[in-house]
Amino acid sequence: MTVRLTPRDYRGGLPRVDRRLLRSRAARLLRSVSHAASELSIHLVDDEAIAALNSTYRGQARAADVLSFSLLEGDHAEYRGPLLGDVVIGIETAARQARARRRTLDDEVAQLLIHGTLHLLGFDHARRRETEVMRREERRLWRVLRT
Repeated sequence: MTVRLTPRDYRGGLPRVDRRLLRSRAARLLRSVSHAASELSIHLVDDEAIAALNSTYRGQARAADVLSFSLLEGDHAEYRGPLLGDVVIGIETAARQARARRRTLDDEVAQLLIHGTLHLLGFDHARRRETEVMRREERRLWRVLRT
């Protein structure tokens, strides 16, 4: 299992995340979704970068908290190797949400990592039933990461 973590959270005075904790949680998360041999790429970016991605790939010109880019499907999926895809976390948005929810930034980032990883694996929340299934799995995985 490999976790690629882009160190963008340390430039420009962006909020700091405990990278060791994030890496550990990502490894536990992958084991908990039966992907222990898989790789995950995690990018922590500022609001400007995630807004550009959100605009380009989702047509929404605003910052997002998390975006997922799965390699399990699409034209070149057969060449992906063990990499599931990219989870891009808007660290500035995550910091604001953490303050509003009265939780640590590390916990907020873990929640976003869970959400983003589930999207990589095909979970969605476009319909009510899908949302229920995804939220149930998010709660299960949060319990795993909190122990």
